[in-house]
Amino acid sequence: MKLHRRDGLNVIPLIDVMLVLLAIVLSVSTFIAQGAIPINLPQADKVEKKLDDKRLTIVISADNKIYVDDEEKDFDAIKQIINQTKDDKMIEVKSDKDAKFDSFVRIIGILKDKGHENFSISAQAD
Repeated sequence: MKLHRRDGLNVIPLIDVMLVLLAIVLSVSTFIAQGAIPINLPQADKVEKKLDDKRLTIVISADNKIYVDDEEKDFDAIKQIINQTKDDKMIEVKSDKDAKFDSFVRIIGILKDKGHENFSISAQAD
């Protein structure tokens, strides 16, 4: 059997399907990249981002709820967690720009009381 020049596999529908799948994956990945707790970080001129999988994340939401690794905690539980944390473990503090400054200061005070100096404060780049 001899194939004519017009005979062959039509790959255009395959390319269309692959482009749709790529668009879906890219749009879903942007939702996954954000944390589970929506916060609006304050702006900063220079932001240095360090990736460390072995860090403790403390988030203060706009309604002043405090989360440690995506679990809501009160100040007594946070103090206990920080006191049990090793000094070399990075603690990342994120506070919504609409959150009360008092909550942020209390967490920094707990870190200071323990003498834990390995922490970062997150901000959003301009």
